[in-house]
Amino acid sequence: MSQNRPVQVIAVSGGKGGVGKSNISVNLSVALAQLRRRVVLLDADLGLANVDVLLGISPKFTLADVLSGTCDLEDVLVTGPAGIKIVPAASGVQKMAELSPQEHAGLISAFSDLSDQVDVLVIDTAAGISDTVVSFTRAANEVIVVVCDEPSSITDAYALIKLLNKEHGVQRFRVVANMTRSATEGQMMYAKLNAVCERFLDVTLQYVGQVPFDETVRKAVQKQKALLEFAPNCKAAQAVRQLANSVDNWPLPSAPTGKLEFFVERLLQASGSGY
Repeated sequence: MSQNRPVQVIAVSGGKGGVGKSNISVNLSVALAQLRRRVVLLDADLGLANVDVLLGISPKFTLADVLSGTCDLEDVLVTGPAGIKIVPAASGVQKMAELSPQEHAGLISAFSDLSDQVDVLVIDTAAGISDTVVSFTRAANEVIVVVCDEPSSITDAYALIKLLNKEHGVQRFRVVANMTRSATEGQMMYAKLNAVCERFLDVTLQYVGQVPFDETVRKAVQKQKALLEFAPNCKAAQAVRQLANSVDNWPLPSAPTGKLEFFVERLLQASGSGY
């Protein structure tokens, strides 16, 4: 008997590279797992996988192998720090819009089989505003936009929010300021982004916190370790745990099935695939 508890699907995006989006995705996943949530991290940076590099993982299979029928989704999952499950990036998913009805049904079935084993699905999207980024982001229940103190970061984050709002009707976004020098700096970044969004878009932005600049993050990346395991008491790790506590209190989605297959349905619809 399958359970009906909804799965929280969270897309972590940023509009540009270099804002620390993948680091946020990985460590938020670890922090949620440490809160006893069953977490799956989907590496959706299809052109340039990051999660396996950050964690020193060499996956045998990817989601492309599931689509080709080479293996089941269970075979693709790699166990990461704190017990999180990782779905490695698959370049084959770039052709999502070209899936056959059989592949469409197979993907839904694969995630359906997983739905009883996960509470939160975190999607680490690619940088930019490509069709693939838009597809994954539209299919999520929650969108976290990561920004840092660079003019291009705010500009590109706005471009992503504008596209999702104007073209696809997404109205709510959560904002995380990364690599901040002070709490005030994080608030100022959010204020800049919120001001332009309020002026030109019909969206709601919520500031959910900041992760301070911390030299320990670079050391963890060099060691290919999750920050929360490499240096659990550093300032950045503490901030990510605070973020996870906030995320854990977000309302669960109300969906027709409350299952992961609903996410896949939305993903395929967003990417233009049909029966």
